[in-house]
Amino acid sequence: MNIAIIGSGSWGVALAIHLEKLGNNIKIWSFDEEEKRLINEERKCKFLPNTILGDNIKCYTEFEEVIKDAEFILHVTPSKFTRNIFKQYKKYVGNKPVIICSKGFEKDTLKTLDEVILEEMPSARVGVLSGPSHAEEVSLGMTTVLVIASKDEEIKNKLQETFMCEEMRIYTSDDVKGVELGGALKNIIAFCSGVASGIGLGDNTFAALITRGLCEISRLGVKLGGEKDTFYGLSGLGDLVVTCLSEHSRNRKAGYLIGQGKSLEETKKEVGMVIESIDNIDVAYELCKLHKIEMPIVETVYKVIYENLSPKDAVIELMTRDKKCE
Repeated sequence: MNIAIIGSGSWGVALAIHLEKLGNNIKIWSFDEEEKRLINEERKCKFLPNTILGDNIKCYTEFEEVIKDAEFILHVTPSKFTRNIFKQYKKYVGNKPVIICSKGFEKDTLKTLDEVILEEMPSARVGVLSGPSHAEEVSLGMTTVLVIASKDEEIKNKLQETFMCEEMRIYTSDDVKGVELGGALKNIIAFCSGVASGIGLGDNTFAALITRGLCEISRLGVKLGGEKDTFYGLSGLGDLVVTCLSEHSRNRKAGYLIGQGKSLEETKKEVGMVIESIDNIDVAYELCKLHKIEMPIVETVYKVIYENLSPKDAVIELMTRDKKCE
């Protein structure tokens, strides 16, 4: 099968490695000539230094070349670039399914990425791939379980069949909105987990953050059209756990650096990759205000990022809120 991947970052390349091992031909689009050269000539990805790419993975900087023979398209770019990049390649899409593998929102409009793509191309056949998955582990063939969501039965069945093997299991879902929101909102709680680690808090705190964070995610997610059960599945609880606790998580690392006293600019520079949680915090804060949803963790971390509340004071603010029932 010929498969197009739009985006040459760690997740796009990890998916390429997995699919190529299963006998598929992969074409990756990159905006960067050096990344193209590294993939095609050295068979490497700068974000995944411990992996060697198979011979049936090729990289191009032209959208048409990547997409023209593909049976489906995996969209794997940072959320903030989704609209602009999709505008550039949508004329080549036709009836090909577009599978969103990015996790986030469009900050200016507060829209989910499926809404962005459908706004640009109402006829697009859309799916969302999400779940607990670090690119570093997928690229090395470690056991991973994901979920594909779509209203289109053919898309779900095709993706499930294409991705599944002994190393990767795929579940299907009709809840596109819930699966997408679970993947986007968990980054915020992962950032908070990093902050907690950065100021020296322990396992008790992480457990509380995951539990109460999940409550906030599901509360907002249901209001935005997701199904409550989805947030206790792979794209909600599953992704939340792996992102909050793993050393691979760039969102957790960003929070850790903030907790250690680094500025936002210093943090972005040290992480060196797009930190989806930073923009997601802003979007979630705006959404909870718009829909009048109580989200104390989101509201407090917003103050840390945008109103100079110290991380230690943020913890005190959360811990001394009015008494509540669970």
